[in-house]
Amino acid sequence: MLMKKNRNIWIVCFCLWSSFSINGQDLLDQLESSYIDTPQYEIATFKTSRIAMGHAVKTLKKGVLEIGARNLFWNIPNKQSQSFVADRMSTRLSLEYGVSNTLTFGLGATTLDGIFDGFIKYRWITQSKQVFPLSIAVFQNASYRSKRDVVTDVHIHENFGDKLAFTTQLLIARKVTTQFSVQLSPTFIHRTSSRFDEDPQNHLALGIGGRYKLGGHVSLVSEYYQVLNTLESSDTHNAFSLGVNWELSDVMLQFRMTNTRNLVEDAFITQTPNNFNLQDGNFVFGFTGIFILHLHNPLKSKQ
Repeated sequence: MLMKKNRNIWIVCFCLWSSFSINGQDLLDQLESSYIDTPQYEIATFKTSRIAMGHAVKTLKKGVLEIGARNLFWNIPNKQSQSFVADRMSTRLSLEYGVSNTLTFGLGATTLDGIFDGFIKYRWITQSKQVFPLSIAVFQNASYRSKRDVVTDVHIHENFGDKLAFTTQLLIARKVTTQFSVQLSPTFIHRTSSRFDEDPQNHLALGIGGRYKLGGHVSLVSEYYQVLNTLESSDTHNAFSLGVNWELSDVMLQFRMTNTRNLVEDAFITQTPNNFNLQDGNFVFGFTGIFILHLHNPLKSKQ
């Protein structure tokens, strides 16, 4: 009964979102037609589909396949370990594909907690000087946590439907100057079940992120998420990340410092156990490698 109710809720949300997108696009078409000159759209607000942790307003060009490997490394306090550099690590492998210039679809798998996820992202509005000063995209993610909860047998959920989580975001970005871009990310997260009864199944959060081009192919990125209703059963902290991107044509490398050990939206936004500092166990180092393939057109299109 609960699964049927949740399914109906998501069907209604999808219908509303579809209607919103269609009507909004009609309005944009009317605004564009009122200008004699073709609107000049801003490009490269963000260079990749993510800022540091969360998704950016950017969507992939049609026919572009993005292959990503995101890694996090950290130490466990007071642990006698023979591990080299770090005690633990988590890796997320992902494939993202540009269905059209405004619609991106992606799949990913994360080693920590055995999370499998998929998402769609639709860029509804692109910033232009003549029409609208912001870029706006809608992001929807669904994730499945395959590993059991080892905290207590009482709260282990065996059913497939009890291990799902859904993240909905409105991504609102502006390219302020040729070097600086900023984004706000209002976020709603729903879990089909909670580990403890006192924990909410729905969370509201607000993310803010930015990119500053230092020069050449190097840029500085940072991101922060403020959770409005945190978990009650355990102490959690707001996720923060600071990184450097090195852009090399169809390859992008990112090095970052963060306090989160997770790589999927519903997990890193609401389940970050450490504050951001360099104390043992709180510092997490991240390394990301992204490779771009142009499948639709052998000629590289301008990103």
